[in-house]
Amino acid sequence: MNDLFSGTAAEEGRENGEVDLRQPLAARMRPQALATFFGQSHLLGPGKPLRQMIAAGQLHSMIFWGPPGSGKTTLARILSHRVSAHFITLSAVLSGVKEIRAAVAQAKKIQQEERRPTLLFVDEVHRFNRSQQDAFLPHVEEGTVKFVGATTENPSFALNNALLSRTRVYKLQTLTEEEVTAVVQHALEAKEGLGGRQLRLAPAALQQLARLADGDARRALNLLEIASDLTSDAKGGEEITLEMVQEIGAGSTRRFDAGGDLFYEQISALHKSVRGSSPDAALYWFARMIDGGCDPLYIARRVVRMASEDIGNADPRGLTLALNGWQVQERLGSPEGELAIAQAITYLACAAKSNAVYTAYKAAVEDVKRGSSDEVPPHLRNAPTQLLQEMGYGHHYRYAHDEPEGYAAGENYFPKGLEGRRYYYPVQRGLELKIGEKLEQLQQLDRRWHEMNRGRG
Repeated sequence: MNDLFSGTAAEEGRENGEVDLRQPLAARMRPQALATFFGQSHLLGPGKPLRQMIAAGQLHSMIFWGPPGSGKTTLARILSHRVSAHFITLSAVLSGVKEIRAAVAQAKKIQQEERRPTLLFVDEVHRFNRSQQDAFLPHVEEGTVKFVGATTENPSFALNNALLSRTRVYKLQTLTEEEVTAVVQHALEAKEGLGGRQLRLAPAALQQLARLADGDARRALNLLEIASDLTSDAKGGEEITLEMVQEIGAGSTRRFDAGGDLFYEQISALHKSVRGSSPDAALYWFARMIDGGCDPLYIARRVVRMASEDIGNADPRGLTLALNGWQVQERLGSPEGELAIAQAITYLACAAKSNAVYTAYKAAVEDVKRGSSDEVPPHLRNAPTQLLQEMGYGHHYRYAHDEPEGYAAGENYFPKGLEGRRYYYPVQRGLELKIGEKLEQLQQLDRRWHEMNRGRG
């Protein structure tokens, strides 16, 4: 059995010169043991759950959930080496039920003939539909395979409950710039990497490359390989300069996946920054989403939502400004539209906050859902015909404009049984201060009217 941090037979083969340099650098540098695996210290540090499992040589079904280039496939391979398991890999993009059955048949054969377990690794498992995911269940329960799925999507939404109940989810994190730097330096020194060329990487170039990788080890190695190819024509020796890295990184975008977890995480961060009155953070997340290719009109629509949900009547101008930003984007496009949306975002972040309208509306909706189809009280019904007038429609309706102070004190506008219901409670901020004072004044008039008319029929 291999030591937890020792090189495997594959790495020993590399040391003996058995390296296929025709493979991409990222493939050649895939770690075969934890000694050369960088990142995920929250799972692989001393005493952490995944490290303990690997050290003990235990194997259970699991889901690796994390961004691209965080090591999901690599960890699955390291685990299979550690427990001497037969390794089968499927891609949910290219495979279907037929391939699943073939993999299970192979696992059964290995189990019978070699008496060793099979680790079935399913890449992008979230792309399998529900019935395809269900196809794994009996074989996981019987122990025919140890299931390891890799996904960039939130398993709570992407995978069915039956499969989740039979697996343990491990959340992998984006690599830090320091961890990406370690990956690049290892590739420069290792024989299976670029060690034979003795390349020099300027400190500024290394820092820029790590930044461009955006937490993705595979991307870092791909950028390094491209940069190393450029050095063959460079004058003054084999050195990767900052200018080279900037050239190959021109036009690259930060991590973003329209419709995926990162998309919803970033729009959530934008919304919460506005709600939290942080215009700077709100602008940052707005710029991140635009940089990643998000449709500005989607953000404009969400900004309108923020104006009603989090500012409301504390500053009604926020909704107008949000709608204006949306309209400018539709009419003028980029960059004028994005600037108008940014203006709306900063205004909303700085505006007085109130969720009173949002809370009131939700409460009213709940009452409607719980109640029955209550009839409109007769005095509130319109009576455009003589028949409806004879039936009492509109009788005893009090026209507010004819009442003192333009308010029909004590009047009821709810269906029977809901009289006096209240949903809207203005906050003590912004314009709602005045709104709250106005409503309190009207409620006093109602109370006075009821006292004067108590006991009357």
